Amino acid sequence: MDLPVALPLEPMLAKAIPDIPETGPKGGALSYEPKWDGFRGIAYFDGTDVEIGSRGSKTLTRYFPELVETLRAQLPRPCVLDGEIIVRTGARGAEHLDWESLSQRIHPAESRIRKLAEETPAAFVAFDLLAVRDRSLLDEPFETRRRELEILLADVAAPLHLTQTTRDAAVARTWLTEFEGAGLDGVVAKGLADTYQPGKRTMLKIKHERTADTVVLAYRVHKSGAGVGSLLLGLYDDSGELRGVGGVAAFSDARRLELIDQLEPLVQRDADGNAVTGEGERNRFSSNKDTSFVKLRPELVVEVRYDQMEGARFRHTAQFLRWRPDRDPRSCTFAQLERPISYDLDRVIG
Repeated sequence: MDLPVALPLEPMLAKAIPDIPETGPKGGALSYEPKWDGFRGIAYFDGTDVEIGSRGSKTLTRYFPELVETLRAQLPRPCVLDGEIIVRTGARGAEHLDWESLSQRIHPAESRIRKLAEETPAAFVAFDLLAVRDRSLLDEPFETRRRELEILLADVAAPLHLTQTTRDAAVARTWLTEFEGAGLDGVVAKGLADTYQPGKRTMLKIKHERTADTVVLAYRVHKSGAGVGSLLLGLYDDSGELRGVGGVAAFSDARRLELIDQLEPLVQRDADGNAVTGEGERNRFSSNKDTSFVKLRPELVVEVRYDQMEGARFRHTAQFLRWRPDRDPRSCTFAQLERPISYDLDRVIG
């Protein structure tokens, strides 16, 4: 494709901070926008052809044929857009983002892709403009890029959207609370004077953080073959059934080995004294990954930090905080989880 930026282009990233800032790290003015929970995508349009690149510079084009058609039909001139691919679900007035339906779109079969494109069509939310016609905008300040983006997308319609922004930190704090009910996972802050820096964590992201006491159900061996790679976690539902809700990982080399010894007394064993193991569901993004685990007696409680739920599971890997020997595992229920107030996605996306 003949465009004024190198392809593929790494997207600019964000670093996490705990609260909505009033100004940037160097005191500069900020623009705030919703943090969409989907697939990051950079859309390239040369006036004829469309390509969509992922955060890891892999192509997403074949998985979203409906977006290719939309971008080709609606974009008024050659350009490079930075944005997010999402799937919307729910009845009118109660729409929200649907991560599970979005993740199912990554499928090897062309027939399946076409079927899902009709059943669960995706949308593209643009939040930055990296090039237009024969001009690269990478060295332009965000304030300029945003203004050009608003001009470019002035007449587009769903499923192509322009994300909303505000320069009011108080409004951004409201978004952080309200928009979670529509499935969004935070707020992003960008310096108005900042240029676009591919691959660098220049933006700021503020995500929801909560804690929960969970029961340790099992562990997976680290990919190196030595020590514990992750702990599998569970919570009791209203019927008293212990249900898996996700995992916690990111242990140091020394801690992984310590955990093997610490968890040994809790390992479930069969009549012959062998450790009881299980097999988890394979992720379509890493189908060759070992998903086996060693089952434990549900007697150990750990407090973790998490950002949000996707159905009855943690949306992302949780973070280890501390052991809770004072907690009865049976007291670790779904009732302790904070549920966001429902909020209509249509009010966010417009």
